[in-house]
Amino acid sequence: MRTPAGKECKYYYADYHRGRDTQACRLLERNPQGGAWKPSLCGKCPVPDILRQNACPHLALEAKVEKGFLGLNEHVQIYAVCAKKMVEVEKPAIGCGSCHEALNKLGA
Repeated sequence: MRTPAGKECKYYYADYHRGRDTQACRLLERNPQGGAWKPSLCGKCPVPDILRQNACPHLALEAKVEKGFLGLNEHVQIYAVCAKKMVEVEKPAIGCGSCHEALNKLGA
């Protein structure tokens, strides 16, 4: 679904059917300490770009709202894990690398 910032994100949800006015980020809702979502967070959220750059089915994302300097400039902080190798992924847009190696061996 297209976010208020204009990017496609599978975690963004909106419902305007029959007078409803519901918007939410399902990724932030999954985390109990995720924080409160607001539409302005979508503008700088890295998740749509990560999902576009890395389609690995083993990439598991967790998000929370982080406050910047003096509680201003809120942004979405991402934590990524490879569910296959159970390791933290430092660069979610690239991935852990082990799944890519397996795909290269199959294609060679």
